Amino acid sequence: MSQKEAFFNHITQGYQCKGDFITLGAGMLGEETITDALVNIPLKTLNRHGLIAGATGTGKTKTLQVLAENMSEKGIPVLLMDVKGDLSGLAQASPGHPKIDERHQKIGIPFKAQQFPIEVLTISEQDGVRLRATVSEFGPVLLSRILDLTETQAGIVAIIFKYCDDNLLPLLDLKDFKKMLQFITAEGKEEISAEYGRISSASTGAILRKIIELEQQGGELFFGEKSFEVDDLTRIDENGRGVISVLRLTDIQDKPKLFSTFMLQLLAEVYETFPEQGDSGRPELVIFIDEAHLVFDEASKALLSQIESIVKLIRSKGIGLYFVTQNPKDVPEDVLAQLGMKVQHALRAFTAKDRKAIKLAAENYPDSEYYKTSEVLTQLGIGEALVSVLNEKGIPTPLARTMLRAPMSRMDVLTEKELNDVLDNSKLIAKYNKTIDRESAYELLNDKIDRINKEKSEEEAAKERQKLSRRSTSRSRSIRQNPVVKVLTSATFIRSVFGILKKVL
Repeated sequence: MSQKEAFFNHITQGYQCKGDFITLGAGMLGEETITDALVNIPLKTLNRHGLIAGATGTGKTKTLQVLAENMSEKGIPVLLMDVKGDLSGLAQASPGHPKIDERHQKIGIPFKAQQFPIEVLTISEQDGVRLRATVSEFGPVLLSRILDLTETQAGIVAIIFKYCDDNLLPLLDLKDFKKMLQFITAEGKEEISAEYGRISSASTGAILRKIIELEQQGGELFFGEKSFEVDDLTRIDENGRGVISVLRLTDIQDKPKLFSTFMLQLLAEVYETFPEQGDSGRPELVIFIDEAHLVFDEASKALLSQIESIVKLIRSKGIGLYFVTQNPKDVPEDVLAQLGMKVQHALRAFTAKDRKAIKLAAENYPDSEYYKTSEVLTQLGIGEALVSVLNEKGIPTPLARTMLRAPMSRMDVLTEKELNDVLDNSKLIAKYNKTIDRESAYELLNDKIDRINKEKSEEEAAKERQKLSRRSTSRSRSIRQNPVVKVLTSATFIRSVFGILKKVL
C-alpha cells in the first residue's frame, strides 16, 4: 500500500460518521489534496465547543462562515460576533469563481452558491435588532464580577439589590443603579444603616466610578428594556434552516468592557434559560465569538472564573461555543482544555517569541506520523488548516492538514441597500427597537427623596415655629412679672411721682 493510500484510509476511517455530519474539507498529504479523503464533523459533537485560530489573513473568518452556513443548512441556529464587519454577506449567495470550482474539484464535493437567513443584531448605535438586558437580570454577583469590585463593594451591591427587592424598586438601567448609590449615601443613609449596617461613602464612590467607566463604553445603550429573549436566537426559517444572527460589533473594538459584559450576560442567560438537553444528536444553538481576546484580555480573575464555569457547564444545555482568535494562547488554558474541535490556520514565525508560540500551539494537537506539526503551521496556505475534532464516540480524530471548502455565500459585506432590505424584513426589530422607560427605581427614588425632603422641610419648619413660640412666650413672661417684683416696681414709680408732685407744690 502506498503512503497516499495509507493516508486516505487514515483520514476516511478517522473522520467516518454514522450519523449526520458537516464536511469541512479534504485531507492533504504534503502540498497535495487527497480527493474524497473528507474531514467530517459529527453534529452530535458540535456542542463540545471549538477553536479557530491563525494569523491575520489566513482564512479564519471564512472558516467561521463555512461552519455557520453548514450548521444553518442542517437546521442549527447560529449566533456570530461580527467584530470586523465582514459576515453580513451570508445573506447573499456567492457569485462563484473558477478558483472556487478548482478547490472543490480537488476536495471531491460539488460547490453550490446559496444565501442564508440572517438577523442583524446590535448592542451599540449601529442599525439592527437592539439587544438589551436590565440591571436586575444581571443580579448582584454577576454585576460585581463585571465591575471587578472588592468583597466590600460587592457586599454593598448585594444590599442595593436586597433593598430594591424589599421595597419594590425595579433596577432596569444604569441611572436606576446610580440613583440607588446616591440614595444610600445621602437621603436614605439612616434607613439603610438601621436595616443593613453602615455603608462607606468611599466604597459607594468607587462603585460609581466603575459604573461611569461602563457608561463611557456604551453601557447605557445596553442596560434597559425591552430585554432580549434568548429564545429568539433559536429560530428556524420556513425552509427548515437555522437563522444566523449576526451581531454587529465593528464600533466596540475599543470597548472591551462592554463586549465582555454582554458576552457574560448572554452566556449566563442562555445557561439559566435553556433546559438540560442530554444527548440529542445536535446542538440547540452554536455561538461563534470572533476576536475572542476581547473577552479575556480585560477580564478580572473573578470574571475569568465565571466564564470558565459557564463554558464547562453550558454544553449540557446543547450550546456550542467557538472561539476565533489569532493564537491559542489568547484563550485561557482551562477554557482551551474544554474545546473539542480545533482548526488551526497558519502562524507566522517572524520573531523568537513567535517561534516559541508556534511550538506551544503545536502541543495542542495530537501527534501524527504524517506531519511535523510545528513546521506545517508555518507552511499552511490561505484556506488551509490543521484540523482535529471529536468523533461520534468523543475521541479526538487524527490530525489532518485540510483543504477547506469555500463559503456558499458572498465573501464580502452587504451594500447599504442590501442591509436595509434585511432590516426591513426583520421579524424582531418591531419587538425590540421601541424604547421603553417605565417607572423604575430612578423615578420612585426621586419621589421618595422628594417626600423625605418635604418631611424634613416640614419638620424644620415645625421646629422653627416651636422656637419662635418659645421666644414669644419668654417675652410675654418678662412683661407679666411676678407679684413681688410688680409691687416693688409700682412703689418705686409712685415714690417718684409723689416726689415730683411735692417739688411742684
